[in-house]
Amino acid sequence: MHGTTIPPTGAAKRTDDMTAEPGAMPAEAPGAAALLSAAECVLFDFDGPLCRLFAARPAAGVAARLAEELRASGCDPEVLASRTDDPLALLQEVAKHHGDGPVTAHAEQLLTAEEAEAAAGATPTEHALELIGALGSGGWKQAVTTNNSPVAVARFLRRHESSVLVAEHIHGRTSDPALLKPDPHCLVRALESTGTVAAAAVMIGDSPADCLAATAVGVPFIGYAVNERKRRALEDVGARCSVRSLRGLLETARQRVRSREPGEGPLTAGVHG
Repeated sequence: MHGTTIPPTGAAKRTDDMTAEPGAMPAEAPGAAALLSAAECVLFDFDGPLCRLFAARPAAGVAARLAEELRASGCDPEVLASRTDDPLALLQEVAKHHGDGPVTAHAEQLLTAEEAEAAAGATPTEHALELIGALGSGGWKQAVTTNNSPVAVARFLRRHESSVLVAEHIHGRTSDPALLKPDPHCLVRALESTGTVAAAAVMIGDSPADCLAATAVGVPFIGYAVNERKRRALEDVGARCSVRSLRGLLETARQRVRSREPGEGPLTAGVHG
C-alpha cells in the first residue's frame, strides 16, 4: 500500500493561545477556542498533546537498541548510522531501504515493543487527561491519530483509567511505514470510525507531519507548540493556529459542559491520574 501525496501548503499567519493577534481582521484564521467549539470530533496526536511517551525511556536509547537489534538481523549498517536518535525516523529509513520485507516488519515489531514499555512510564501532558474527560462530558467525539503503536496508546489510557477514548477510536501505526503521517491514513480511519466529516473535526498535533496530514484531508488544525522552535516549524507548513498549553481548550470544553448541565455541581474529569 502506498502513501498519499500531500499537496504543498504555504505558511500563513497564526493565532496564539485562544485569541487572534492584535489588529487581526475578520478574514484571519479562527482561534483555538472557536475551532474547538465548532467541531464535533477531536483528533489527538499522541506523543506530545497527550503525553511524553519517552519521559522515562529516552527516545535516543530506544533508537540505539533498535539499531543494535537490526544490525544483528542484517539491516544495512549505513541506514542505521543515519538515524540513531529518533526511533520513528529510524523505522522510516529502514522501510525506504528495505521496502516492506522482513527487515522492516522486524523493525516495526521491535519499535512497538519499545513503545509499549515506554507507555508504562509516560508522563501525561498537563491538562490532557482533564481535557479528554471534559470533551466526553461536553458531547465531542474523540479519536487518537498517531504514528506510534496503538498498543502503546491503549496501555497509556488504561493506566489512567480513561473510559472515553476506546480502542476502536485509536488509530496508530500499521505494518506499512509508508502510511505514517504526513500521509493522512490514520486521520481517514478516525473520521470513518467516528462517522465524522473532515470539516466537522479538529486535530490537535505538535509536528509538521500532523499539520500536513490534517491539511491533506481538510481537517482544521490546532498546533500544540510548547516553545518557539515548535511554533515556527508548524508555521512553516501552514499552521494558522497554535497554543502553548491545553488549559484554554480545557476551559472551552468545560464552558460547554456548564451550559449543557446548569446547576449540576463541579465538573468531574472522567479520568484519574
